[in-house]
Amino acid sequence: MNVKDMVADRFSELCAERNIRINELAYRSGVTPSTAYSMMDKSRRDVSIVTIKKFCDGLDITLGEFFSTSAFDNLEQEIK
Repeated sequence: MNVKDMVADRFSELCAERNIRINELAYRSGVTPSTAYSMMDKSRRDVSIVTIKKFCDGLDITLGEFFSTSAFDNLEQEIK
């Protein structure tokens, strides 16, 4: 799995835990729904760290909490 997939999966997991939809996360984070849906789209999944921070703010978690999972620790290198 690459980092873009893992970021989308992590946000999906956190939304499911909180019983909210990605549209609600966008609203809470002060970003457009199209930005949130774009992040989840496999063909267009470039997301900036600023956007990740906004989503974390919307979920009331820190960047450290977001990235503090074994899944991120075990990602393969992006450079091949």
